[in-house]
Amino acid sequence: MRATSEILFVLPELALLALACLVLVYDVFSKSPDKRLTCLLSQVSLAVVTGLVIYLYPDERVAAFNQHFVLDPLSAVLKVTVCAVSILVLQFSYHYFRQRELLQGEYFVIGLFAILGMLVMISANSMLTVYLGLELMSLSLYAMVAMNRESEAASEAAMKYFVLGALASGLLLYGISILYGVSGTVILPELAAYLGSPVDNRIVFLFGLVFVVVGIAFKLGAVPFHSWLPDVYEGSPAAVTQFLATAPKVAAFAMAIRLLIDGMQPLHGDWQGMLIILSLLSMAAGNIIAISQSNIKRMLAWSAIAHAGFLILGILPGLQADQGSTYAGALFYVIAYVIMSMGAFGFIILSGGKGHEADKLDDYKGLAESSPWFALVMLLFMFSLAGVPPFLGFWAKWYVIKEVVAIGHTWLAVLAVIFSVIGAYYYLRVVKLMYFDKADTAPEVGTDLEVRMLVSLTGLAVLALGLAPGELIRICTAVLGF
Repeated sequence: MRATSEILFVLPELALLALACLVLVYDVFSKSPDKRLTCLLSQVSLAVVTGLVIYLYPDERVAAFNQHFVLDPLSAVLKVTVCAVSILVLQFSYHYFRQRELLQGEYFVIGLFAILGMLVMISANSMLTVYLGLELMSLSLYAMVAMNRESEAASEAAMKYFVLGALASGLLLYGISILYGVSGTVILPELAAYLGSPVDNRIVFLFGLVFVVVGIAFKLGAVPFHSWLPDVYEGSPAAVTQFLATAPKVAAFAMAIRLLIDGMQPLHGDWQGMLIILSLLSMAAGNIIAISQSNIKRMLAWSAIAHAGFLILGILPGLQADQGSTYAGALFYVIAYVIMSMGAFGFIILSGGKGHEADKLDDYKGLAESSPWFALVMLLFMFSLAGVPPFLGFWAKWYVIKEVVAIGHTWLAVLAVIFSVIGAYYYLRVVKLMYFDKADTAPEVGTDLEVRMLVSLTGLAVLALGLAPGELIRICTAVLGF
């Protein structure tokens, strides 16, 4: 009976695995060059998984499979976010590759396996489960980046991503092996209990902690482990870049929470100092270097590095004895960033065409004259990413900064505000190009109705959630209060 109940805990993951295999079999035997049904089946699979996650929503934290897998409200919210965003991203991808006659059914299958890895990471309750989900996700993402085999830029980006990703995974595994060798357990709560008791070999634990933090920093794209991110964002097809910039960020956040807070909270004073350095370096380098970029995908890559710094700020509080879980700001931030990033890259996809990738900033000169509505939508994305009130990005940064001030790091909050003001320059530069510069030929946006609607609705969602963020904040706070 207990085995049957434990199977229910992993039902969404098992369903996704089975459905991904069915989509693969269908695509192999399908003779139609139009992969619309393959894309639709992939989206239906994710919708089914979303329904199962909601149906199995737990009222409390429960562990299964000898404590290797955990189901809690946090994991449910993150899984729903990953699946919902991925459904929309796959729709963008379908239209992007169809327009360029590059449709391949395996793209959607690999995407499903990447999402399966993310779901495993989100519910990981042991270091081995974290690593299993991470590798499944990473290997799938390497293949997605290299999907366009005729593109030298994509092949180069995939190779850089693979080599550096393999190095980061190796360092993470080395850190895990050190922690296991000293503590004798890979279960995260048991590791936390061991660290909470007096230990003689603290230096060895700190040595392992450093390697674990390096692995987390790489997946978040934090400085100085960021070198892969601008090249991969620029070299990948825009649809793949959009995928990289959304759902995997949620999984990386879950990885940080599971390892640092669930597993190594007793070392909070040690990893907090490391995260402060990573955060400051990321916010400084990301916002300053983005100013000099002329490629909008590369600019948004440096923007992602800066946002990783803000996300890390939200993780700093960890668990406070008098307040319980205080990283709700980080949870709110990652959800907000994923929505904003999806919209910004969706606009880039909409603006491009067959044989043309609208990835240069000059491609957007004079857009307000030729397409005033979509210039306004892009303005919403840029203002929100910059943290201008009353858009969604403002509340995300405000929430994180509030939590940082609450733990007594006012000086860090002040620096975060300064770097945010600096970063507003390159976002406003895009707005300036659209509204105040003249182009030799008026830029045009795509005519695909579905993509136009998706981009428009995402922009309106950014505005609506900014005007009424209360419900999303309530959800983020509630899932950490169990």
